[in-house]
Amino acid sequence: MKNIAKIIDHTNIRHNAFLKDIIKTCREAKKYGFRGVCVNPEWIKTVKEELRGADIKVVVLIDPPMGLSSHLKRVEIAKKAKKDGADNLDIVMNIIDMKYERYDEILEDLKEVCDILPTKVIIGSGYLTDEEIKKASELAKQSGAFCVKTATERDPLEHIELKEKAKHLKIMKKSAPGLKIKASGNIKTLKDLKVMVEAGADIIGTSSGVEIMKEYKRRKK
Repeated sequence: MKNIAKIIDHTNIRHNAFLKDIIKTCREAKKYGFRGVCVNPEWIKTVKEELRGADIKVVVLIDPPMGLSSHLKRVEIAKKAKKDGADNLDIVMNIIDMKYERYDEILEDLKEVCDILPTKVIIGSGYLTDEEIKKASELAKQSGAFCVKTATERDPLEHIELKEKAKHLKIMKKSAPGLKIKASGNIKTLKDLKVMVEAGADIIGTSSGVEIMKEYKRRKK
């Protein structure tokens, strides 16, 4: 694999993170040349400043773990994220609406958000059946997102076997042709990353980017 750093969104979405932790995450991203740094909304300005001059995207996670905030609140967060300097939004689809097949509401919500900034839609695949993953991926494409993403914090996908995660990605890839696919959820090793890429992932979201890069460099020696 060539330059795996450029497919990693280096992630720090811990709610107990301090300023020094976010700065450390940014410095790690610059050291290894990661694709992006993904944080919670309150850290966007800090990350933007720390990454100034670097070819690294500022990515913001919106409305974890199940996308249950009101539409107005989600749009408000997205607009402020843009103002604060975010490059990408990673927004969670309303999982309850998905389970109850409220597809019109999902599209109305996501289309407005996707008009604000380039957006990855998180479908929460660990909560969904295979058929629901297919439908959610189709909705992500219809919404105007550039990417469909598996999961975020506390998604049951974290505890699902690697083989099952790979199956989710294959469904997503087939159901949303033309969209990039982002895999997240307990991706901690070089093996995890390689399995996800082989299954169709274009972007990897992980807080273990440094460990993965160290393992990659050891194996290259």
